[in-house]
Amino acid sequence: MVHPQPHRVAVLALDGAYPFELGIPARVLGAADDRYEVVVCSCDGGPVETNAGFSVVPQHGPEALASADTVIIAPLEKARLTRELPAAVAAALARIRPGTRIASICSGGFILAAAGLLDGRVATNHWESAELFRRWYPHIRLDEGVLFVDDGDVLTSAGAASGVDLCLHLIRNDHGSHLANHAARRCVVAPFREGGQAQYIERPIPDDPAESTSATRQWALEQLGDKLTVEQMAERSHMSVRTFVRRFRAETGMPPGQWLTKQRLARARSLLESTDLTVDQVAFEIGFATAASLRQHLNAELGVSPLAYRRTFRAADSPAGVAL
Repeated sequence: MVHPQPHRVAVLALDGAYPFELGIPARVLGAADDRYEVVVCSCDGGPVETNAGFSVVPQHGPEALASADTVIIAPLEKARLTRELPAAVAAALARIRPGTRIASICSGGFILAAAGLLDGRVATNHWESAELFRRWYPHIRLDEGVLFVDDGDVLTSAGAASGVDLCLHLIRNDHGSHLANHAARRCVVAPFREGGQAQYIERPIPDDPAESTSATRQWALEQLGDKLTVEQMAERSHMSVRTFVRRFRAETGMPPGQWLTKQRLARARSLLESTDLTVDQVAFEIGFATAASLRQHLNAELGVSPLAYRRTFRAADSPAGVAL
């Protein structure tokens, strides 16, 4: 199959950049079978100091932002952050075309906030920077408890590894779960961590694996087609329901019922993309009582029906005559 012109992604590098995060978009999006062209640029076309004792020389200047379909702001060390947007950065961002998708990794969200691009929106950032972010930008609804926030044309993510999650999320939204999973396998990373999953915030975590809910969560993923209850999950963990719910929320950032729904929807999306099962059959496979329940949850999550979702991600690859 001949793919359309690659989606052009420009990564803006600023002085104080973290080399690891700066390389995430090229590594992850670059593993998506040539669907993306990723370039790195600086505000003036010159070298950029990193926080790791060396400088990097991007191959592009701010003009790359004007031709990008997606712009990603790479993070910079906290000591380099300023409440007001530096003039050079403001001039560079002014080159971005209206309608361009914009994303940030970790402290790159401070740049979006200073530019006014997060005004009135929900955003996230690294939990250690939450207090400063709120003090500088009280008009932005910050949720530091999640890995990333997708607010349509503007996306923000938390610390280092969540940049990987964000890029996989972009692939998943653009091209479906199959390609996102393929890219994850090539990078040897987890293929799916829900954006609403909790950040690894510094808080007491049981030292004894027997006190964790992780084994039960893995078991539940293998039983999604069954009618699972919190009571069953608590019993499997050898905990009271109250203790189980408290520990489950501490480890995942959400109650068990919400977590189960999100896992079922993730499985539904994969089945809609990769199989010809009817909506009723998909609903049965993932443990929803009816197709109507699947439609309701998917519409609440993505704003589309199951059939509309299938058409979006399978039409280009479907052979003639196969009903979607």
